[in-house]
Amino acid sequence: QVQLVESGGGSAQPGGSLRLSCVASGESVVPYTVGWFRQAPGKEREGVACVANFEENEAYLDSVKGRFAISRDYVKNAVYLQMNTLKSEDTGVYYCAAGPATRYCSIVESQYKSWGQGTQVTVSA
Repeated sequence: QVQLVESGGGSAQPGGSLRLSCVASGESVVPYTVGWFRQAPGKEREGVACVANFEENEAYLDSVKGRFAISRDYVKNAVYLQMNTLKSEDTGVYYCAAGPATRYCSIVESQYKSWGQGTQVTVSA
């Protein structure tokens, strides 16, 4: 089973940027669909973005479209989440997760089987 480790979280001001990394070990992440999820304080975890292993089809939460971008690095066995124009409502713990190969990915939590431990993102002035 693939193991996932997130990094790149931290603090940013509104309008700033952060880039999260999700590095896989144990096996290649290539055959998996990979997603990013987040959990804000007092709220349920929600899907943010995903990328399928088929033609790298992507999907995003409406509130992050145009601001966040998910990408893969096959050489580094990693998946990234570039977050631009950050808002205070983007604050939370961000998790990456891997699920079975799909033609089109979805940011539905139940479809993902392997999870990282999370990295904290705090957006405040």
